[in-house]
Amino acid sequence: MNTAEQLDLFPEGKLHITLLRLCHQLMENYGDFADTVLLGAQPRGVFLARRLQGLMAELVPGLHLPMGELDATFFRDDFRKRDKPLQPNRTRVDFLIEDKRVILVDDVLYTGRTVRAAMDAMLAFGRPRTVELLVMVDRKHRRELPIEPTYIGIEVDTIRSQRVLVELAESGGTDRVYLVDQEP
Repeated sequence: MNTAEQLDLFPEGKLHITLLRLCHQLMENYGDFADTVLLGAQPRGVFLARRLQGLMAELVPGLHLPMGELDATFFRDDFRKRDKPLQPNRTRVDFLIEDKRVILVDDVLYTGRTVRAAMDAMLAFGRPRTVELLVMVDRKHRRELPIEPTYIGIEVDTIRSQRVLVELAESGGTDRVYLVDQEP
C-alpha cells in the first residue's frame, strides 16, 4: 500500500504523549498499584504492556507492577473456522491473578472477540477482582460483542474495508500506528 492510502494516527511523537497520558490515568485510578497486574494480549498487546510497564517504572520509582503475556488463540470462537490454522503465541503469566486488579492491554479493539477470548484464557490463572481494558486504538464501530475499553489511546471511526496497523519498536520495527484501506 502506498503512503497516499495510509493515515498516520500518531504523528510527530503523539504516540509517546498518548502513552504517558494513559500511564497518568492508571496512576490516578490505581494509586500504589497494590494487587494490580498488567496482562498483554498476544502479540502486540504484549509489546504495548511492556512499554507501559517501563514508563510506569520511570514515573513511579520502585514500583513493582507484574506483567504477563496472554495468548488467547485456542479460546477464540473462530479457531476452527479459519482457512489456515492459527499459530499460537506464548503465554507467560508467572503469578496468580486470583483477587487481583487486572489491566488487560491490547493494541486495537475492533469486534471485541479477541478481548472475549483473552478474558476466557485469563481465568486459567484465577478469578480477578476486577478487569479493565486498555487499548491503543478503539475502532468504535463494528463491535460484535458488548465490550468497551476503560482506557483508550485514540478513537477512530473506520469502515469494514479499513485496517489499523500497529508497529512498535519492541517488535523490531519503528513506532507507527496507521489506518490503511485493504485491497478489494
